[in-house]
Formats: sequence, C-alpha cells, structure tokens
Amino acid sequence: MSEYTGNANAEKVAAWLGGCKKVVICTHAKPDGDALGSSIGLSRALAHAGVASEVWLIGPFPSWTDAVAGSTPVKKLNNEATQIPAGAQDVDAIAVCDTGSWSQLEGLRPWLTGKAASTVIIDHHLHGNAEVAAIRLIDTKAAAASHIVADVATALLKLSPDASLPLDVATPLYLGLATDTGWLRFSNVTSSTLRLAARLLDSGVDHPALYEMVEQQQRPTRPVLLGRALSSLTMHHGKRLALMTLRDKDLRELGAVGEDTGGFSEPVMSVAGVQVVATLTEMPPPTNAPAGSGLLVKVSMRSKPGPNAVDVATIANRLGGGGHARAAGIKLFTTIEEAQRTIVEAVTFS
Repeated sequence: MSEYTGNANAEKVAAWLGGCKKVVICTHAKPDGDALGSSIGLSRALAHAGVASEVWLIGPFPSWTDAVAGSTPVKKLNNEATQIPAGAQDVDAIAVCDTGSWSQLEGLRPWLTGKAASTVIIDHHLHGNAEVAAIRLIDTKAAAASHIVADVATALLKLSPDASLPLDVATPLYLGLATDTGWLRFSNVTSSTLRLAARLLDSGVDHPALYEMVEQQQRPTRPVLLGRALSSLTMHHGKRLALMTLRDKDLRELGAVGEDTGGFSEPVMSVAGVQVVATLTEMPPPTNAPAGSGLLVKVSMRSKPGPNAVDVATIANRLGGGGHARAAGIKLFTTIEEAQRTIVEAVTFS
C-alpha cells in the first residue's frame, strides 16, 4: 500500500483540471465548513476557467449548505443508499477535497474504485488511502483544504500569489479557512493562514455575515444539549483527559441532530490541566451497518498544543478514524461504556 503523501503541486493540479471539460468534485460525508468551502470554491474557480463541474455531497448537511452553495451545481446524495447521478461516467476528472480516506467516502467508493488514474486528492489530513487517487496534492501543514484550493484557484486563473480572487471563489474559501481554524483561534493558524485570510478579505469577503450564518443561527436545543454533555463530564489520567457523553435518548428527547453537538469541547478545553477532551455521542447505527454491530458511538477528540501535546490523529488512526494532530474523530460500533473504556486506554500522556 502506498504512503499517503503528496506527489503534485498546485500548478500541476490546476493545469490538469484546467484541461478538462467536466469535473466531479466530492468530499467527505457530513461535510463541514472546510469540506463545503474547498469543494464549492474549486467548482467556482473551474467555472471562471471555463471548465464545467458538479459538487457531489453526502449528508447529513449543515443548515447553511444551500446558502453557501448558491447557484453552484450541487447534488446531494445519501451515504446509506447512494444513487450515482445519471451521466456520472461522462466526466474527465474527479477531485476529492478535504479527505483521502475510504472510510469517509463509503457512499462513493463503488463509483470511485478503479478511477484513480482520473482522480486527484486535495487534502491536509495526516492519514488517508493513497490508492484513491493517482494525483495527490497533500499539505499537512495547511490549516484547511480551502487554503490548498486557494493555491489551485490562483494557478487556474493565472493570478499572482497576492492578487484578489473573484468574490464568489473567495467567499467559500474563507469559510473553509475560518471554520477549520476556529475563526483563526486554533493552533493550526500560521502566518501563511493569516496572509491568505487578509487576501480573501481584500477580495471582498464579508466576515461578519459568514460568522453569523455559521455560528449565530443555532437551534434552541443546542444549549440544552450542551448542558447535558457538561453534566456528564468525567476526568481521567490525573484530570488531563476529559470525557463527555451524550446518549441517543438525549438527542431524541430534545429533537437534536448530530450538527447540534459540534464544538462542545471548547468550554472544557478552557480548564487548566486538561490536555485532551473527548465527546462521545451515541447514535443509531446506519442501515448498512453489519448485523449485530450495536449502536454507533461517534467520538470527537481535541487536544491542546504545547511541548507535551497529544497527537489525537495517531490515536484515532489506530482505532479506525482519522483527522488532525489537534482534532480527530472515530466511529465505534459498541456500547457507550465500552467506548469510554477504549478512549481512556488509548489516550496516553508523556
């Protein structure tokens, strides 16, 4: 199996995609701001370069998906029973943004398999499956996949590195950059991140409007659900590991959805001495799960930066998940109690 590393730069990817007639762009299931921003930003950059494209998304979707997509051609698919759109074979290239992992592309895997020669990965994650694509633009130091797509868009449109991008391209790319950095607060922010943010703002991006759309339109169930998560808080490993648990009945009683649980680790990350926060959410298994696999427990892990920082991506990868050094996720088919024990045993401190 090939190592998950890059073998192309932005100029090579731009030249290849720019020579195509039609491109399908896809990303991981349950797309977040960076998945949407990088995919839609790339689609719009291709449109400016005269290349037709479609973005295929596998849900569930953030409530603001349609607002971000606007008039960009988007097809919403179902991860459990994906219906590949008609004419899917009539494409020149496939671009996979913000992932390169089969586990996050399950609904599209039957279609993607065998198409590596015409597929490019644009990603910033540490782990993935190299066999997904023959061309891989991977920069694990980039704060967001949208940052990498910004470089591709710059090359596609033959712009100088500091030139303004078209506003319709800059807006989703800024969304991806901002959401994957906690609105420029997280430890993955570098001087390069800030320079790109400034460039996108100079392109006309409305930062307050995007922030309001994503962060200030929460449903009333969210603070109640957060209260339940915080009330379940337990400490482990000398109070360096914090666990929060949400049961399936919590979500059902409140009429909550998975989207309502995002960002719950932030209040606990503010506690002195805590180095890792894991939020475990119990959910019904998908209909395509193996018989007898039990409930699905989704684990979201966050860690603080510093000299003794815990690489949660490595932990997640060992358990079948993936992500970034400071933020990663895992899906476990087990009981919530066993999932708690698994995480407590898997997280170690130096």
